[in-house]
Amino acid sequence: MLLKLVREGLGRTVAFVDRITRPTPIQRTSEAQQQVEQALDGLALYQYFACPFCIKTRRALHRLNLPLELRDAQNDPAHRSTLERQGGRIQVPCLRIDSADGTEWLYESNDIIRYLEHRFGAVAPAEQAG
Repeated sequence: MLLKLVREGLGRTVAFVDRITRPTPIQRTSEAQQQVEQALDGLALYQYFACPFCIKTRRALHRLNLPLELRDAQNDPAHRSTLERQGGRIQVPCLRIDSADGTEWLYESNDIIRYLEHRFGAVAPAEQAG
């Protein structure tokens, strides 16, 4: 019980520090940002608020300017159940990727960030807002 309280307190402290030290987001033209947001329709991140690996992933989302749907798998029983039933385990962060080929569940913060960087990270100079 005490360990859980300490871990939660530290996680909330890290989340607070994250909020005040967020990286500058990628700037895109409004058209390019709209295309990115449409491409995000099939993605959702299952996460816990105070999880350090979730915070790391959310920092990457912010830096990449990706307003991705966040699903609270800690406090929302429906999201937690979906993660366990469809994803196969309760582990966060987990990126749900829905496509025409089906649903993929991507675990591990580094793998999620690498996927998002590859798909959304490259911004050509002409796409950058001036």
